[in-house]
Amino acid sequence: MSVAVHHRLEGPDDAPVVMFANSLGTTLEMWDLQAAALAHRYRVLRFDTRGHGRSPVPDGPYTVADLAGDALALLDRLGIERVSFCGLSLGGAIGMTLAARAPERLERLVLCCTALEFAPPEQWHERAATVRAEGMSAIAAATMERWFTPAAPSDVIARYDAMLRSQPVDGYAACCEAIAAFDARGTLGGVWMPVLTIAGDDDPVTPAAKLDAIAGEVPGARQHVVAGARHLPQAEHAAPFTRVLAAFLDEGEGLRVRRAVLGDAHVERSIGATSDFTADFQSFITRYAWGEIWTRPGLDRRMRSAITLTALVALGHENELAMHVRGALRNGLTPDEIKEVLLHSAVYCGVPAANAAFAVARRVLEDDGSA
Repeated sequence: MSVAVHHRLEGPDDAPVVMFANSLGTTLEMWDLQAAALAHRYRVLRFDTRGHGRSPVPDGPYTVADLAGDALALLDRLGIERVSFCGLSLGGAIGMTLAARAPERLERLVLCCTALEFAPPEQWHERAATVRAEGMSAIAAATMERWFTPAAPSDVIARYDAMLRSQPVDGYAACCEAIAAFDARGTLGGVWMPVLTIAGDDDPVTPAAKLDAIAGEVPGARQHVVAGARHLPQAEHAAPFTRVLAAFLDEGEGLRVRRAVLGDAHVERSIGATSDFTADFQSFITRYAWGEIWTRPGLDRRMRSAITLTALVALGHENELAMHVRGALRNGLTPDEIKEVLLHSAVYCGVPAANAAFAVARRVLEDDGSA
């Protein structure tokens, strides 16, 4: 039976949702820096795993499937149909469980410092027994050594040490036992959503080979390794970690915007023509132009279309101009408004350039039936 987990939801109401799941022994605050970087253009949803933070601590035992059920129940309670999901360690196990059991709820999946299995199970049962007998302080020092390199800032270590020590003993122990029983090997072969794995190059808990095993099961999974990081790279190396995460998320948002403006048929042709030689360029366009610039809140899409038409007229890019005349119509510009943009361009970009642009626009509008 699912429990109503404590959560925090930030960002624009109409923005795509990114859901974060915390690691064993942490709370939703582990994602503070990522939330701050993303919440201006994403709706950021974080939650405390059951048994952690301010979430309920029901009697055990727990399974990772139970924890994934809590996440789905939260989405249902908030009326959110689909999310991009990012989970670290135990949070990554939750993400893999969702991908295998409810793939229709996920658009993209980021799996950080996690594993298909966390063997040997005995170590997790021993840790659960230790905290039940001696409290969270008994494991704090060893945990900080696993989470952070010696070069990590002392204030970061102190913050996470306090976070770990504050966790409910029974909830932490029950989640240890859930990890001991977790085994996702052979379950991800049918996962076709975009997947990114992120590893720390010095992680003793889930070394990079564990992430390699995940990528080996998921068709097309991408991999990234954070240098100089152990188990919590999102805290020790927040800036490079967040750049990689944001680029992956922006590519998904960029693809949605690109389809909305240029049409599915055009985008499918572009994707279908992608080769190994052009793949990085296509990813750059989708991620940066469409995912980062076209989604900024300062201008609406009508204005961005008008600016784009003017720039293409000035530069004489007639092939791109035809594509963006169609996009301008989708973005709500009328044929008369497109005409005014081209007339205005004639003054500032030159009459010959505007003359060629009118010819291109007329063909597009006639083909569209808008002329």
